[in-house]
Amino acid sequence: MSAHAMDTGMKKKSRPKKKLQLAPYLFVLPNFLIFSVFIVIPTLIGFVYSFHEYDGLNPMSFVGIDNYKEVFANEEFWTALSKTALYAATVVPGIYCLSLAVAILLIQQIKLRGLFRAIFYWPTMISFIIVGLTWKWIFGDFGILNYVLTLVGAEPVHFLSDPTYANLSVIVATLWSRVGFFMVIFMAGLQVIPNDYYEAAHLDGASKLRSFWSITLPLLKPTSLLVIMISLIDAFKAYPLMFALTGGGPGRETTFIVQYIYEIGFAKQELGMASSMSVVLFALIAVFTVVQFKLSKGGAN
Repeated sequence: MSAHAMDTGMKKKSRPKKKLQLAPYLFVLPNFLIFSVFIVIPTLIGFVYSFHEYDGLNPMSFVGIDNYKEVFANEEFWTALSKTALYAATVVPGIYCLSLAVAILLIQQIKLRGLFRAIFYWPTMISFIIVGLTWKWIFGDFGILNYVLTLVGAEPVHFLSDPTYANLSVIVATLWSRVGFFMVIFMAGLQVIPNDYYEAAHLDGASKLRSFWSITLPLLKPTSLLVIMISLIDAFKAYPLMFALTGGGPGRETTFIVQYIYEIGFAKQELGMASSMSVVLFALIAVFTVVQFKLSKGGAN
């Protein structure tokens, strides 16, 4: 066989290999383009805006770090951030405990297990706006819950106009909408724990509670870290649900940080100031991510 024929044969064999090497990148390309257009590019533009005074209409004016100085001196910004932190400190443990409890229950061999899993997961498929409007219909002054209270002779409760009840309403709606998602994550973590550990503990006379504390929780540490960090980041980014449920009220009681940034940027048209606030929030969330990465031993877990 001539050298030319051998070269031709090798080229034909190499073409399918090149196509196979290119295929994964082609599958990733649409997601990469969407991520770039809607996440990366707006983030970079926002970072540029943060050093300018800009209202969206008139030309930008460079102000250096003045916007950041105003952010750190802005009491309303820190008030909104502290309320968000308090909300996160309440919601994250609630999500963790409830989702873990539901996951442990629904991983057992019980009747209608698939149906119950679907019921708990279903709220996660609903947009936060719809969740907020649904619970507003329940908690409103003329909502279904107050209607039931009046039927039994009780006084109506102002769930959305009383500061304490408004915060509780937001927490309840958040738990209802997020527990199912984290239930699935916990179920995945529980399924990889070898059953031999529980059998050995049972032979040693350990109770179910002892097995939970000594086997389940330690082996769920990577999953627990993931759940805590995702729910914590979600809490600091929360906005649509509160906007639909309470509108940030009563007063500014449930105005959390993202809604406050939105109001500065689009209600007051201070896009430069809002961008600098967004950068500060991004830096805070980045710190959470780094901590989670360190605790998971560099991503090994």
